[in-house]
Amino acid sequence: MSETSSNASPNPAPSGRHPALPADAGPVVAFSNVSIAFDGKPVLQEISFSLAPGETRILLGPAGVGKSVLLKLVNGLVRPDQGSIQLFGQEIADMREETLFALRTRAGMVFQEGALFDSLSVRDNVAYQLIAERVRDDEIDARVHEALQFVELDDTFALFPSSLSGGMRRRVAIARALIHQPELILYDSPTGGLDPVTSTTIIELVMKERDVYHTPSILVTHRLQDAFTLCTHQFDEDQGHMVTLPQGVTNPNTTFLMLEDGRLIFDGSLHNLLHTDNKFVREFLE
Repeated sequence: MSETSSNASPNPAPSGRHPALPADAGPVVAFSNVSIAFDGKPVLQEISFSLAPGETRILLGPAGVGKSVLLKLVNGLVRPDQGSIQLFGQEIADMREETLFALRTRAGMVFQEGALFDSLSVRDNVAYQLIAERVRDDEIDARVHEALQFVELDDTFALFPSSLSGGMRRRVAIARALIHQPELILYDSPTGGLDPVTSTTIIELVMKERDVYHTPSILVTHRLQDAFTLCTHQFDEDQGHMVTLPQGVTNPNTTFLMLEDGRLIFDGSLHNLLHTDNKFVREFLE
């Protein structure tokens, strides 16, 4: 990791973490012909894709193509105008909010720019959901330390966000997303606005969650370097950092989605992405 970190073990064994979903459990997320418009303007049109257990989907595309809206549709923060969205095998497009809230707690979300509460300590930011659920203070403290150890920031427990760098704030946001040991993680541009070195630190954490705990995820980004790093590296638990895969080898569980004008124009592997004939994709890659 490139920023100041604690001396805690980089890979604590989280207590109570959900076991990895079996490969034959069915899609974690499934969209079928999903469309949504705002003020009469189409934002996403007839989107269909799925996310398998253990899979990481990288959602690429320039600003304004609907990436963040798609992410919010996944856990019901916005509802589609038409189509089906299944989360953990349950239809959520028209699910009642009370039922959806319980389902939503099974997913962690890292919002764009981190979205920390500046008036709360790091401890209370990470524990925000646990505090709302009236979990005992001693259990909260233990679980916050555990989450902060995962992102190598346990020494920030009592600090406030104003004293942290941009990259450290983003790592605290990841710790907050992990506090419930989620079965799905949604990352909305987790490296946006960060320098390349700090961005690599964040991507290494995403990779660590993918490779150590096999948590399925959808990651929104416009940074090709982040996307390619996730495909061509893996986290080595023994060494405590990411390592490069052999030349020509890519992570088989990391695949790409790409949007253009609200439509899904690519769904496939890094190899297929690099060799596509789609003009929009090729221009974006270049």
